[in-house]
Amino acid sequence: MRKMNDRNRTFLLITIPILALFICFNTVPLIRGVYYSFTNFKGFGDYDMVGLRNYMDLFTDSRVGRSYWFTFRLAVCATIITNVISLILALGLNSKIRGKSFFRAAYFLPNVLGALVVGYIFNYFFTYILPEFGKTIGSGALSGSMLSNEKTAWIGVVVVCAWQSIAMNTIIYISGLQTVPEDVYEAGSLDGATGWKKFKLLTFPLIIPFFTINMVLCVKNFLMVFDQIMALTKGGPAQSTESISYLIYNNGMAGGQFGFQSANAVIFFIVIVAISVAQMSFSSRKEEQL
Repeated sequence: MRKMNDRNRTFLLITIPILALFICFNTVPLIRGVYYSFTNFKGFGDYDMVGLRNYMDLFTDSRVGRSYWFTFRLAVCATIITNVISLILALGLNSKIRGKSFFRAAYFLPNVLGALVVGYIFNYFFTYILPEFGKTIGSGALSGSMLSNEKTAWIGVVVVCAWQSIAMNTIIYISGLQTVPEDVYEAGSLDGATGWKKFKLLTFPLIIPFFTINMVLCVKNFLMVFDQIMALTKGGPAQSTESISYLIYNNGMAGGQFGFQSANAVIFFIVIVAISVAQMSFSSRKEEQL
């Protein structure tokens, strides 16, 4: 009994510093942010309580509306692209091919690189290399930088977000595919399940939990996109690629709207939690049906 108490005491001593750091750097800033959302705080100086005015103004601010529209459009497109490509790659890398370990490591490299580094590399690619290639082949559409065009800049952001996220999603799908018993495929082959039918009826239903994880992580990460925006467009041109996170940072820190953007952050937090819970609930029902 004494040994158990000593063990529990050790675990408690390990947990307390971690819990203290979490409260200090996560919980306290969250509470302060919620408090500031009810004020007209500019980030410095005195401030007054304004009640729910910041929250009401959010629904009439056209810039906030555009940032939400861009962010949700990017999240949906990037999530679809990432999961389709990741699943295809995972199916290929899970098959019996030579050099499988090498290809898995190679595909994971984009995830190792920092998002800002990747963003600056693609910025150079979209600004200089791709336009030069377009001029060489005589393509007017590729001759200019897509990041300087309001209609195409968001496509560049989607490409970079998907390119870097595919690596982790592929690894998760491979983990899921390796949990599928070979007996299932053998039984399915006896019933004539091959190709698409094999994937639809056998493989996909068994990896739905991994599909759910990828979908939730993708939507959450893409809704919170910041580094890619900072490195590629800084919200431009003409605020056409201004994500919610970048708007909160830019106007809250440098634009004198700390209180207003704190309210925006609170609403954004609630939206992300609601979407994640809805995704998990929907996926759970699908799993029960299967």
